Amino acid sequence: MDRLPLYPLHFEAIYKNTLWGGRRLEGLLGRPLPGGDPVGEAWVLSDQGDHPTRVTHGPLRGHTLRQLMESDASRILGPRANEAHRFPLLLKFLDARDTLSVQVHPHDKHVHLLPQGQRGKTEAWVVLHADPDSRIYAGLKPGLGADDLRRALRDRTVADCLATYTPRVGDCFFLPAGTVHALGGGVVLFEVQQNSDVTFRLYDWDRVDAKTGHPRQLHVDEALACTDFASPPTGPVRPIAEAEGPVQRERLVCCPYFQLWRVKTSVPFRAGAPGRCRVLVGLEGKAELTHQGRNYPIEKGDVVLLPAEVGAVDCRPNGAAVFLECGVADGEIA
Repeated sequence: MDRLPLYPLHFEAIYKNTLWGGRRLEGLLGRPLPGGDPVGEAWVLSDQGDHPTRVTHGPLRGHTLRQLMESDASRILGPRANEAHRFPLLLKFLDARDTLSVQVHPHDKHVHLLPQGQRGKTEAWVVLHADPDSRIYAGLKPGLGADDLRRALRDRTVADCLATYTPRVGDCFFLPAGTVHALGGGVVLFEVQQNSDVTFRLYDWDRVDAKTGHPRQLHVDEALACTDFASPPTGPVRPIAEAEGPVQRERLVCCPYFQLWRVKTSVPFRAGAPGRCRVLVGLEGKAELTHQGRNYPIEKGDVVLLPAEVGAVDCRPNGAAVFLECGVADGEIA
């Protein structure tokens, strides 16, 4: 594997059964979901613990993202590879048929709260489907402190403490670590986040897990310890147009951990960037990526890693298409 040439890499999704999940990802991803239980998450690019995604095609078929990083991370991440122990991002599709718990993720600085090998978790969501009565809870109402939140937990009035939004398709929400949040039922979205799987549940709507007959575990003390009470509510971001005309490109998020753009076009364009690691996500339509004379298809639900060694590629849509492009940010990574 050491010197096999790299190319645009598509990975097999890892599906997660959850209490709050549904079956809508089957239509989004265009492939059958395993079993018949609710699926809440499809991890489409992961170098997380025991759940690394595997390449689906070409000479590297069957190799995991972990193996690619261990072989030569510089070919994947470029000159900043020495800064990263693992691939720094985790990409998912989520189907929240029911409401997720009210939760918060720690920051990198909360070392005493992080399990060994884990990092903080800043994330961003892009809404792909929302029922008319769906809600997104993102941040606390101004002026609330830890005592107020503990009182609300005791009185079961946590929802009254949360900033609430009605999501619309295309909305992007940016959730820095320390933001109290929850995803309301009837929402399907794409998520990009730091490579972390640490979640502290603050409140779970008094639910009982049908499989166990018990409520799920809460982590109230840990959640309060890493909540940023000074942070304002976080509504939908305002996209920044970077290119207009036949190829519309807008920046959604730029933070110390990742960057996120949306591209709408029906004409060819250059995806990725020379010497940079990028990920292209198909939201609508079909296209072909061209690299060294070979074509690689991408369509709705596909996630394609463009290693730094591959750099920028030509993307030729077959009609109108919408993509997300994710990149490791230019700041420090860990």
